[in-house]
Amino acid sequence: MNLTDISVTPVHIAFDEVCRKADARGVRVTGSELVGLIPLKSILDAGRYFLAKQQRSSGVSDEELIKIAVKSMGLNDIHKFNPEEKIIEYVMKEAKSERLISMTLKSFMNETASESPAPGGGSVSAYIGALGVALGTMVANLSSHKRGWDNRWKEFSDLAEKGKEIQNRLLQLVDEDTEAFSKILEAYSLPKKNDEETKMRQSAIQLATRNAMLVPFNVMETALPGFGLIREMVDKGNPASVTDAAVGALALRSCIKGAFLNVRINSSGLDDKEYAEALLNKGQIIESQAIKEEEQILTKVDLIIQKLRK
Repeated sequence: MNLTDISVTPVHIAFDEVCRKADARGVRVTGSELVGLIPLKSILDAGRYFLAKQQRSSGVSDEELIKIAVKSMGLNDIHKFNPEEKIIEYVMKEAKSERLISMTLKSFMNETASESPAPGGGSVSAYIGALGVALGTMVANLSSHKRGWDNRWKEFSDLAEKGKEIQNRLLQLVDEDTEAFSKILEAYSLPKKNDEETKMRQSAIQLATRNAMLVPFNVMETALPGFGLIREMVDKGNPASVTDAAVGALALRSCIKGAFLNVRINSSGLDDKEYAEALLNKGQIIESQAIKEEEQILTKVDLIIQKLRK
């Protein structure tokens, strides 16, 4: 069939309807084939739909959602479904756009330890934050599948989804921070043989410096709501995983403080002192909130551990 508007009739709804019609006639749909390409959102929505039918948390990685969608609709039964060849965004993406986040943990560590100045503290801070939120998301997923909590799966699934959104944005910022640093190096390498070139070079340096402040500030703003998820998991999540949530709080605090250090040091090179001061003031507020959130969460976790030891 041709689906002329997948916002009205998504692929998973069409597939389920065909299955119902087939079942009414005593036959079974064993698989399907996608001719052409599909938007990423459509395949992710299908994955969430089939997980919801199983009353399972949908706050999982995009890769897992794609796997669920492909399996549920039998997209591998006729021809192999390769996401890199069938999903529009994956076909069009540039390899360099995920240079850091596509590395293995070991490769990322080695690249960080190398004599190259990037990735540096900003990228590492963003990644620490992504890991911190991932721990909160993990507790939400575990809680949604905890025996005896069957009626709460949707509550925890929604929380896991929010965590996943924060994780994904922080991952994007890992590369954005390194790219921002590269732009500063590029600006300083511009020629300055005459007044015009010197003026253009200085303008490029200021623009790059402003961005180098803004990216780690975005890391701070993105990471802060992660404490809401961590707090919920400490208060309501699976008690057996409370320390995982606590480590998430530690990571988020480190992420925000690390990112703010980058905001502060880059501010020294900005001529627009009014803009720099305004961003520093906002950053100070976020840092203070992060420290307070971490303290409150760790105090609760300590009390829970003490009760468990009695």
